[in-house]
Amino acid sequence: MIDIKLIRENLELVKANCRRRGCNVDIDQLAADDAAWRQMVQKTETMRAERNRLSKECKDNPAAREQVKNLKLEMETLEKETAVLAEKVEKQLSWLPNLLADDVPDGRDDTDNFELRKEGVIPQFDFKPRDHQELGELLDIIDTTRGAKVAQAGFYFWKGKGAILCQSLFFWTQRELVKRGFTNFMSPCAAKGKTLFGTGYLPFFADQTYELAGEDLALIGTSEQTLVGYHADETLDGDKLPLFYTAYTPCFRTESGSYGKASRGIFRVHQFNKVEQIVFCRPEDSPKYHEFCLANEEYLLKQLGIPYHVVNVCVGDMGAPGYKKYDIEAWFAGFEAYREVTSNTNLTDFQSRRLNIKFKDKDGNRDFVHTISATAMTERTAIAILENYQQRDGSVIIPEVLRPFTGFDKIEAPE
Repeated sequence: MIDIKLIRENLELVKANCRRRGCNVDIDQLAADDAAWRQMVQKTETMRAERNRLSKECKDNPAAREQVKNLKLEMETLEKETAVLAEKVEKQLSWLPNLLADDVPDGRDDTDNFELRKEGVIPQFDFKPRDHQELGELLDIIDTTRGAKVAQAGFYFWKGKGAILCQSLFFWTQRELVKRGFTNFMSPCAAKGKTLFGTGYLPFFADQTYELAGEDLALIGTSEQTLVGYHADETLDGDKLPLFYTAYTPCFRTESGSYGKASRGIFRVHQFNKVEQIVFCRPEDSPKYHEFCLANEEYLLKQLGIPYHVVNVCVGDMGAPGYKKYDIEAWFAGFEAYREVTSNTNLTDFQSRRLNIKFKDKDGNRDFVHTISATAMTERTAIAILENYQQRDGSVIIPEVLRPFTGFDKIEAPE
C-alpha cells in the first residue's frame, strides 16, 4: 500500500503511476474522499472538545446538559459517517499499485522485458532434444496422467530418481542460502486473508488463490506470504537488520496457464515446490539486497551449469506490489527457448505498510521496513536439468554439485 501522503502532496505523481500501470482507481475521487474524511475527523475533535468543556458546567447549568446531550447524538452520527468514509478510502487505497523504479522498462507483457545479460553456454546436440515431458515419461520419473487421476490436470507426481533429484536440488539450495546468512524455516502452507492482503496477493491475485471452504484460510501461493507475515504488527530492531529468511514449501495457484506448447509438461501447474528468499531491510538498503538475491539466484544456476539470461521486467509484466523486478529465464533445450525459473522483486514498503512492520533505530526513530521477495529454486530448474543434460538415449546426467545428495550421477530409462 502506498503512503496516503503521496496523494495529499503529489497527486499528479500517483495519477501518472496509475495510468502507466493500468490502475482504474479514480484518484481524484480518492483525494476528495480523503479530504472529506479529514474534515469529518477535525469536526469530531472540535465537537469532542466542546462537549468536554460543557460537561464541566452541567452541574449548575441545565442548558449545558442539553447541549452535551445533543452533541453526543451528533457525534455518534458523525463518527458512523466517518467510519464509512474511512472504509471507502481504505478500499480504494488497497487497489493502488506500488510506485515504479526509474529504470523499469515500458511494455505490455513478458515479450517486452529488457534483457540485461546472457550467461552460460547453450548446449548443442547431434540429435533432436526431447522436452521434459517426453523425458519424464521415457525415464518414468514424471507422471502427469496419475496426477490428474488423483487430483486434476495441473497436478503430477515426481517418482523414483526424479523425486530424489528434486529433493536433492531443494536441500542443496537451502544449504547454500544458509551459508549466505539466511535463517531456514518450515512454514505453514495456509494463510489468513489478512496475511494475503498484507503481502499484496489480495485483492490483486484473488483469482489465483485456493480458498479453504468455511475458513478464513487459503493455501499459500508462495512462502513469501507466510514469511513476510511472520513479522506483522511488529517493530524490529534496526540494528539487527537486514533479516534473511528462507523456506521450502509446496505452493498452490489456480492458474491454468496458456495452451499448446507453452503449457506442455509441468512448467505451469496448480501445485509446485519452491525455495524462497525473503529480506527485511532498511529503506535505503533495498536496492542493494535486491541485487544480493539476484546474485544468489545466478550463483545457483551457474553451479548447476544451466545457461540463462537475466531480464529487467517491464511494467506490464509486473504485479501491482512490485517496485522493480528481475526474472531469470533458463534455457530449455527441448523447448528451444528461455523460460522463467526465478523472479526477484523489490517491494519497498508496500507490504510493510499493509502489515504494519516497522523498525526502530538507535535514536528511537521508526519507519517501515522494505521487503525483497526472490525465488531461489523451483522444479522448473529440475526440468531445465533434464532438458539440458539429456543424452541421445534419453538418459540424463546429474550436475556434479548435486551428486553427493542424489547418490547417483545419471538417470536412465528402466529396462
